[in-house]
Amino acid sequence: MIAHSHAGILRTLFVALALLLIAACTEVGPNYVRPSTPVPAAYKEAAAQDAQQRANPAAAAGKWWEIYTDPELNALVSQVEVSNQTLAAAAARVREAQALVRVAGGASVPAINAGTFKSGRKNENDFGIGVSWEIDLWGRIRRDVEAHRAAALASAADLAAATLSLQAQLVQSYFALRENDAVIELLQRAADVDDQWDHMVGNQYTQGIASSTDVAQASRRSSTSHLQLADARTSRAQFEHAIAVLIGKPPAEFSIAPAAFVYNVPVIPTDVPATLLERRPDVVASERKMAAASARIGVAKAGTLPSINLAAGIGVLRGPSATADVRAPLFAGGRLDAQVDNADAAYAEAVANYRQTVLDAYREVEDGLMAASTLAGVAERQARAAAAAIESDRVTRNQYLEGVVDFPAVVDVASGALDAGRGELQLRLRRLDVSVNLIKALGGNWQPVADPDPGQHVESAAR
Repeated sequence: MIAHSHAGILRTLFVALALLLIAACTEVGPNYVRPSTPVPAAYKEAAAQDAQQRANPAAAAGKWWEIYTDPELNALVSQVEVSNQTLAAAAARVREAQALVRVAGGASVPAINAGTFKSGRKNENDFGIGVSWEIDLWGRIRRDVEAHRAAALASAADLAAATLSLQAQLVQSYFALRENDAVIELLQRAADVDDQWDHMVGNQYTQGIASSTDVAQASRRSSTSHLQLADARTSRAQFEHAIAVLIGKPPAEFSIAPAAFVYNVPVIPTDVPATLLERRPDVVASERKMAAASARIGVAKAGTLPSINLAAGIGVLRGPSATADVRAPLFAGGRLDAQVDNADAAYAEAVANYRQTVLDAYREVEDGLMAASTLAGVAERQARAAAAAIESDRVTRNQYLEGVVDFPAVVDVASGALDAGRGELQLRLRRLDVSVNLIKALGGNWQPVADPDPGQHVESAAR
């Protein structure tokens, strides 16, 4: 009987070896090739931007936000990746996806367990050490590993996209806070003038020189100035609170001292559009999700084919034993074919999502280039108007002190200086926001994560 048992084990091992050789050369489902997507030769709106870049080359920056040359901003942005809780959750999702790659890969090696198992011709219960192994006859396990690996890379790219987005949000919030600092200074000057005018009109009314209408107008003007000042201070506080949360701190434990809003708006260099497919993390994430969907077609198709599971063990009662379990699906109510159809449709969806992501990426770059060049064209004129209004305000105030003009002229000129100054600050903030959005649209400084096993898929420009 022992001889028969050994012979059966040898036959089982021989069959397993033959099946293993066959399985090594067999993979059902499509071999992934990246589908084509329209790639323009150049950006439509790049001509004006390129001319500005030649005239005013942007300073080199190791990290994209360093192009704005603000040490305090640099220190704040560096904390986002370390302390932001949204990114901490995204990083945990990456680790989850990487663990699932190892889980999927574990199915390709035999599982060894201690306990009870069936052995002998009568398939009786025995106790000992058992080994079970699914022969990857159709490449189901390999396709499953391929899908999980692509999903893990997509998760890493999603993390990079979230990091870039939150960094950009912090930079824009910081610029908005600094713009509020400058607006508060302008509004305080205007409020001081309006308070003085309100006080003067009140005195004139007491003396019978001014009417009650004049008093009401002066009081309303002063009240409006202080309301605008309160709004600006509230807005500044809200931006400060937002920055605190972005760097993982309670707003009560964080503050930023007021400072001047003086920034040169950089001209952001662009590359050929084809590089955008590799530079933007959201595009890469979409492409890897597409690769995962392609691999899952093979997993679904393998489920419609026969499977072979080998088992062996050494029991206390029966000694060594080995079995081979062969199963072929005959009828499942259409469930298996439906799973293949579902995988095909999921892949088609992923392809459409990828192509839409690419189109949106190109649109965002074109929008940023157009906005940057358009706003740059009016910036100098707005700056000259603001400078002229501020100088007129200064001259008029001196003339009032010298008795050349009356105070209503000071009020009118101060109002014009406020409007011109706020317009120039708003335009400068818009230009800075556009530059940040353009950097984000171009992918920042991000570099794709290398595939740990590039042989698992093939990329090209067409399918």
